[in-house]
Amino acid sequence: MTSQGHDAGNSGLPGSLGAPVRARAGEQSNMACSAFVNVVDDDLFVREALGNLLQSMGYRVALYHSASDFLNAKLPDSPSCLVLDIRMPGTSGLELQEYLNQLNIGLPVILMTAYGDIPMSVKGMKAGAIDFLSKPIRDQDLLDAVATAVRIDKGRREDAAQAAHLRERCAALTPRERQVAALVATGRMNKHIAIELSISEVTVKMHRGNAMRKLGVKSVANLARIADMLESQK
Repeated sequence: MTSQGHDAGNSGLPGSLGAPVRARAGEQSNMACSAFVNVVDDDLFVREALGNLLQSMGYRVALYHSASDFLNAKLPDSPSCLVLDIRMPGTSGLELQEYLNQLNIGLPVILMTAYGDIPMSVKGMKAGAIDFLSKPIRDQDLLDAVATAVRIDKGRREDAAQAAHLRERCAALTPRERQVAALVATGRMNKHIAIELSISEVTVKMHRGNAMRKLGVKSVANLARIADMLESQK
């Protein structure tokens, strides 16, 4: 079976509660926008019920019957998350989660199972899962978890884009400007930097001014935040 989306529907999942979903429909629809939800579950009924529910809230959805099916697909370049069944034939959900972590794919994961136990839950959450849902899943619990996961992925993408933009700006710095900026970001005074680099304090001020202008910052605090952001993105 290849990945596919489904038309919006009202089938929901066993144990779903319709009223809370209707109450938050506007909020969830605004959150969905262009967000993409990948669902991996070997149970056809569950896959289609999840797809119908998520599409009814405005999410774009792709359904997969196995981990290998998901891994063979091309993921969209948009805020996304992965709703993943733990117990599946072949590669399990936890094994797929571990594999994605090894590849450094930061796709937020929501784990689900009909047979969950505490060790599995702890292992999945320690590996970075956003939530762990037991079947039958309440509609609103799923929608809340997906909304949280999408927000996290959107924030991650925005941080990565900002870091990439800052790296472009940093590339415009001369080696000495980069060196001075790094020392300024640690809180060192101009005179101490001058001594450490064996240059005059006037030269330090010149490099510092050029670096801050190229980076588009006006304070040492902002310069330090840029340095921290770039370091966290390595």
